[in-house]
Amino acid sequence: MASHPGPLTKVGTVVVPLLAVVLLALTWGRDLPGPVVVVVALFLAGAVLCAVHHAEVVAHKVGEPFGSLVLAVAVTVIEVALIVTLMADGGAKTSSLARDTVFAAVMITCNGIVGLALLVGAWRGGVAPFNTEGTVAAVATWTTLATLSLVLPTFTTGKPGPEFTGAQLAFAAVVSVVVYGLFVAMQTVRHREYFLPVTRDGEVLDEDDIAHPPTNGETYLSLGLLLVALVAVVGNTKGISPVIESGVEAAGLPQAFVGVVIALLVLLPETLAAYRSAVRDRTQISLNLAHGSAIASIGLTIPAIAVASVWMDGPLLLGLGATHMVMLLLTVVVSVLTVVAGRATLLQGGLHLVLFAAFVSLAISP
Repeated sequence: MASHPGPLTKVGTVVVPLLAVVLLALTWGRDLPGPVVVVVALFLAGAVLCAVHHAEVVAHKVGEPFGSLVLAVAVTVIEVALIVTLMADGGAKTSSLARDTVFAAVMITCNGIVGLALLVGAWRGGVAPFNTEGTVAAVATWTTLATLSLVLPTFTTGKPGPEFTGAQLAFAAVVSVVVYGLFVAMQTVRHREYFLPVTRDGEVLDEDDIAHPPTNGETYLSLGLLLVALVAVVGNTKGISPVIESGVEAAGLPQAFVGVVIALLVLLPETLAAYRSAVRDRTQISLNLAHGSAIASIGLTIPAIAVASVWMDGPLLLGLGATHMVMLLLTVVVSVLTVVAGRATLLQGGLHLVLFAAFVSLAISP
């Protein structure tokens, strides 16, 4: 978890979301010139960072694993909102945006963030310890959700192409909500101890490592500012989305790379939070953040897209191609072999980072 910011940073985390909302009101529905796009992009990045900061303040108050859950859900709400807003006006060219963004989020979290956390933890202490029961459950959950939502559409025959029928999409949406709910219940109620950090000797740590947790007033203020920041992120991203798409096209990159850009933007602050936890020998918190985001990304995005598809025109392509399915399968195999031991070495961290690098390389040059 992040440390509390200094006075200037505290002021910034209050002012930036409010200014971002004002900027949103001034630019809504207008064609933006280049300099204005730069200003909007800066405030968008600031609003994302502020949203994550305020989520972390709330997280400090409620403790683990609730803290990781708050941050993961906050980040995922941003991601889902970005997908829906971009798809609402994008037409057929954004038919695969949900699939591309969700798959990118899974690769970034389960390979990029996990690999970084394991590498840092193992580098500092020889091995990076974590709780096997909770981590295995998380891997099983995102594997199930990814297979049902991103692999099955490629093989169903109700519609041509990698697409669900209406009934199949509704089933996938309901199952995603149910599975996500079961995982959250396990994580926060029935088996909370499975998701607490452990020492290198295997001792479970159930302590508040923050010397001065936020007061109730600070917590409620951060909760309100978190909502403001989320509104600013969603609205301003919709304003600059044409620039993102045209930039990807001008660079000669595949349209699917738009989803990668969105996922990278949204998950960067969470990556920093996971890195800070790994530095403090709290690898389990890093894994909670990574796997929790992957689960929330699928478990919340698919139902949201299913509802939005009622009024959106055009196809909704969810099924992965052969190359991405191979990447997903390899990620699942490596993840299972990594977590069964309850501790990881530099090798496991390096393998996940290699898979992440392969994903980025294939996204640029399929």
